[in-house]
Amino acid sequence: MEAPETRYVAVNDAEVAYQVIGDGPLDLVYHHGLCHIDLQWDVAPEAAFNSRLAAFSRLILFDRRGSGASERAARADLPTWEVWSEDLLAVLDAAGSERAAIFAEAEAGATAVLFAAAHPERVTALVLGNTQARCAIADDYPIGMDPDAIDTIVDLIAAGWGKDDFMALAFPGLTGDEPVLRSLARLCRAAATPRMAGALYRHIYTELDVRDMLGLIQAPTLVLHNESTDRQRVRYLADHIPGTRMVEVPGHDLLFFGGDHDPVINEVAEFLTGQRPVVEVDRILTTVLFTDIVASTERAAAEGDQRWRGLLDAHDRAVRTELTRFRGREIKTTGDGFLASFDGPARAIHCARAIAEATHNLGINVRAGLHTGECEVRGDDLAGLAVHIAARVGALAGPQEVLVSSTVKDLVTGSGIVFRERGEHDLKGIPDSWRLFAVDA
Repeated sequence: MEAPETRYVAVNDAEVAYQVIGDGPLDLVYHHGLCHIDLQWDVAPEAAFNSRLAAFSRLILFDRRGSGASERAARADLPTWEVWSEDLLAVLDAAGSERAAIFAEAEAGATAVLFAAAHPERVTALVLGNTQARCAIADDYPIGMDPDAIDTIVDLIAAGWGKDDFMALAFPGLTGDEPVLRSLARLCRAAATPRMAGALYRHIYTELDVRDMLGLIQAPTLVLHNESTDRQRVRYLADHIPGTRMVEVPGHDLLFFGGDHDPVINEVAEFLTGQRPVVEVDRILTTVLFTDIVASTERAAAEGDQRWRGLLDAHDRAVRTELTRFRGREIKTTGDGFLASFDGPARAIHCARAIAEATHNLGINVRAGLHTGECEVRGDDLAGLAVHIAARVGALAGPQEVLVSSTVKDLVTGSGIVFRERGEHDLKGIPDSWRLFAVDA
C-alpha cells in the first residue's frame, strides 16, 4: 500500500499532521504516541500493520503536537493530554469523521481514555494496547514505578534514542533485521531529538494519571497486552472501565507491529466488525535461496563501521547483479544476506555459485542454502515450511559453500551439476532428518 498524503489541520496556533487511508465501513483512529507519520511507511512491519488495519476500516493516523510532522514544542512547554485530545478532535473534524473507533497503544492510550470520556458521542469503540492508567507509584497505586526506576528508564531512552541497538532492545521481535531497525531508528530521530524524547517520557511517566476518567468511558472497550507490560497495571485498567474485555497476545515488543501481529489484527477486527479478517494466501512451488555472510559480526568489528558499510553495499550490488542475470526474484534482505526465489532449481544453483564467486572477489565469504517446495505468497514476501528449510540448510553451509536439500538435487538430475554427500541432518524445528548435498565447485 502506498503512503497516503499528509495533510494539516490548524489547532489554535499550531498545525497537526494527519493521514487518511482505506475505504472500509468504519472510521478507525490508530495512534501509538511518538512517531512520524511520513517515515512510518518506510518501516516495513509498521507499514504492514497499518495496511492490515486499513483493509477493514477508513484508517486515520496523526502526529500529536510536539513530535513528528506536527508542530514542535520546546522542552519547557510540553503539551498536556488535554492538548493532545484537542489534536484528535481537530483531526476527526478535518477528516470528516463524526464517529470513530480509537485504537491507541502505550502512552497514547491516555489520550484515548481522556477523549473517550470527554466526547462519548464521537467514540464508537475503544481499543487500548499495552496501556496503563498511571505510570508512577502512589499511596493508592502501589503497582506503579518508583522514582529510581523512572530515572533509569528515562536515562536509557535519552542515551539510546534513534540508535539501532536501542530499537532492538525495545523491539526484540525485530532482532537481526538490520534494515528494519535502521529505518525505525531513522523514524525516531525524525520524530524527536534524544533530549526531547527523554523529557517527553519523563513527563509521561511522572504526570500520567487518567484513573479518574476510566469509569466515565461509555464505549465498548478491548484491552490488549503482551509480555512487555506489567499485567497488574493492565488488569487495573480493565477492572475500572465498565464492560471491558481483556486479552493477552503473544510477544515482548513495546508496540504490537514489531512482532507477529496477526493475533492483534484478528482481535481488533473481530471486536470492531464482528468477524476476523480473511487473509488470502496464494501458494506456489518455487526454489528458495538463502545467503548470508560468514562471521559477519566479527568482520564488522574488525573492519570498523565505515569500511564495513562500504563492503556491505558492494556485497548487495554483487548479489543483485547475479539475481538479475539468473532471473531470480529478491524477496528481502536480512542485514547481511538475501532471501530470493527462482522458478527453476538449476538456475538457483548457478546463481548461488555466481554470488559466492562475486562476493569472494570482494574479500567476503558467503554461504548459501537451497530448497524447493511450496511457499505461501503474502504480498511481496514468502512464508511456509520451504522457507524455513532453506534457511536451516543455509545455516549448515560452510564458507563459499552452496548446500542443497535432497529435493533440489533430485530435481536437477541430468543437468550436469555435481554434488558431494553431506550426510543426514536434523534441521531445527523441521520434522524428520534431511539428506544434504554440497554443490561441487
